[in-house]
Amino acid sequence: MARKVFFSFKYDDVSRAMVVRNSWVCQGRESAGFIDKADFEEVERQGEQAIKNWIDNQLIGTSVTAVLVGEKTCSSKWVKYEIDKSIERGNGLLGIDVSKIKDLQGNTSERCGRIPEGYKFYLWNNDNGHDNFGDWVEEAAKDAGK
Repeated sequence: MARKVFFSFKYDDVSRAMVVRNSWVCQGRESAGFIDKADFEEVERQGEQAIKNWIDNQLIGTSVTAVLVGEKTCSSKWVKYEIDKSIERGNGLLGIDVSKIKDLQGNTSERCGRIPEGYKFYLWNNDNGHDNFGDWVEEAAKDAGK
């Protein structure tokens, strides 16, 4: 079954998130939850309700939410909102540590924790995310009854 995945992440980790998303899209699969910085700033200027509306609309048609965890993800109110909305709509959830994926400057970071709590959590580099991400998504969807 074709899965559409919503990617939840702190914008500080966008280059790392792109690595994960691109591994998914290169396999001919659909993703949601990506917006470029200029577009996000435009939505942000419209206020918190506009951001919530954008997130809610991006979640439509998704069956799994992948929370990409870096150094500041745990303190992001928008990642928390995305997790809460994903649970509310019955999406499968999984967490992935992206902190050890090198950013555009070649740097890695530390991970803030393991979120979302109570769901499977993977290490992108150590758990061979490029090859296993599809299986992780499928397992999260089945765990959610989707």
